[in-house]
Amino acid sequence: MTPESQPTAAPHGTATDPHSTIETVFRIESPRIIAAVARLVRDVGIAEELAQDALVAALEQWPRDGVPDNPGAWLMATARHRAVDLIRRRENYARKLQEIGRTLETTAPPEEPAAPDDIDDDLLRLVFTTCHPVLSAEARTALTLRLLGGLTTPEIARAFLAPEPTIAQRIVRAKRTLATKNIAFEVPYGPDREARLGSVLDVIYLIFNEGYAASAGDDWLRPSLCEDALRLARLVAALMPKEPEVHALAALLEFQASRSAARTGPDGAPVLLRDQNRRRWNRLLIARGITALGRADAVSTGAPGPYALQAAIAACHAHAYTYDETDWRTIAVLYGLLAARSPSPVVELNRAVAISMADGPAPALALVDTLASEPALRDYHLLPSVRGDLLLRLGRTAEARAEFERAASLARNERERQLLLRRAGEAS
Repeated sequence: MTPESQPTAAPHGTATDPHSTIETVFRIESPRIIAAVARLVRDVGIAEELAQDALVAALEQWPRDGVPDNPGAWLMATARHRAVDLIRRRENYARKLQEIGRTLETTAPPEEPAAPDDIDDDLLRLVFTTCHPVLSAEARTALTLRLLGGLTTPEIARAFLAPEPTIAQRIVRAKRTLATKNIAFEVPYGPDREARLGSVLDVIYLIFNEGYAASAGDDWLRPSLCEDALRLARLVAALMPKEPEVHALAALLEFQASRSAARTGPDGAPVLLRDQNRRRWNRLLIARGITALGRADAVSTGAPGPYALQAAIAACHAHAYTYDETDWRTIAVLYGLLAARSPSPVVELNRAVAISMADGPAPALALVDTLASEPALRDYHLLPSVRGDLLLRLGRTAEARAEFERAASLARNERERQLLLRRAGEAS
């Protein structure tokens, strides 16, 4: 079967290659830097530019002076200092033109109205800002993956199977729109918060998934993204305790995160769900997931939403102490409900996997074959991967090998590609 797709310390200054260290640290720390600077300058586009300025400074200084003991703090301080310099220049310009006096403080962000349900968290502010309804759904997703997920424009383009210029224009226009519309950098209140909630949950889930199974690159896991997404989900759950889907998303991420330590081997290679050492699953996170799912049930007044159904599926896995104990029949039913609630060919593909475990590979293969013509799955590597596994279980090894090879050719993550090539080699 395919790897089930759906915390690491920053590198120390002892790294022998400063450029590699800079790239790694910046990828991990850039969301926090952009969020903190955006709170000062109130413009996510300028905040990203200032974070990039800090990166350039690191590229100039670290190879010469050595990597600092706390590289993330160094980048944060450098970006904030440049933000303060920019604010001072703005203030001087305003004074010279005899306009309204000081509009920004030089040492701290402006005071904001206190509220009982306010949570002072820059990353959460950034999520709600980039999810403003003034942006299209596509623009919100692309901008959030750029700023909070740390993905490059080519990586986002590959994830959405879209041309790079299209994604680049989408991101530039989104940042320009937020600036020209003077969108406040804040966690909104009341109806405005509720209006953005669905988008916020979706982008938190996307950030987690990019960390849980990276769509591209050399590493399959990006733990810092998982940590940020999980923390944000917990914050939103505390912020909106009466929203069942908020608790459901938190439960889903707790369950998924509980498996992280078992999902890769000592060399970083992916470990299939059936081969994972479940003693390495984090039982504390599983307990937190069960609690969060219980909260979702307690405040729900209707049919379960998509995150509640996905969390229930994840709970089935979490309750099984061995792969053979997994309640695949219940999982298949839950995927059927999810497909009815949120129709998707990817959901149907996952349902086929569950059916194969509950009723055998033959009926599942028939379902997978009906998905082959779906445009959304045309270049989706998990479709031939699942099909290869089903063919292998049916003894059709030559066909299985061809499917694994095709899946490897479509995979954009190097670790996953190597796994699929290994499976192709074993199908003989």
